[in-house]
Amino acid sequence: MNDGVAAAQDPRDPLLLDRQVCFPLYAATNLLSRLYGPVLRELGLTYPQYLVMLVLWEKEPQTVGSLGARLYLDSGTLTPLLKRMEAAGLVRRTRDPEDERRVVIELTESGKILRNQAVYVPETLARGRKSVGIDELRDSVRRLVELLAEQTGSKR
Repeated sequence: MNDGVAAAQDPRDPLLLDRQVCFPLYAATNLLSRLYGPVLRELGLTYPQYLVMLVLWEKEPQTVGSLGARLYLDSGTLTPLLKRMEAAGLVRRTRDPEDERRVVIELTESGKILRNQAVYVPETLARGRKSVGIDELRDSVRRLVELLAEQTGSKR
């Protein structure tokens, strides 16, 4: 009889948690959400809303499709998020006059002003810690995202 516990003791077992690439990424995502949560709550934003704002602060207007591609989110996830942001007065959603099928997202004046408060988010999260290795880690994770996007057919 094959004992599942005994198999898990083998360091070559492919199902050991510590051998998985997905687990440290999952754990890091959860821990980052815990760190960002209180800081973003002060701005009235959730983490996904913060990501949308980051994209719009870089360049606006954006279509829902371009936002989704940039953030790897489908329109079914993005649309309710954008509706809540519009209700909060941060963005404006309008139909593209050249193509009524496309929805264009722009910052409101409040959304633009919020950037001045959000500029402190990265340094607040760093809390004076040195960012040694952070740039390299970000670049490595970005390469992983690109690889996974290729494998899943996600476009950016």
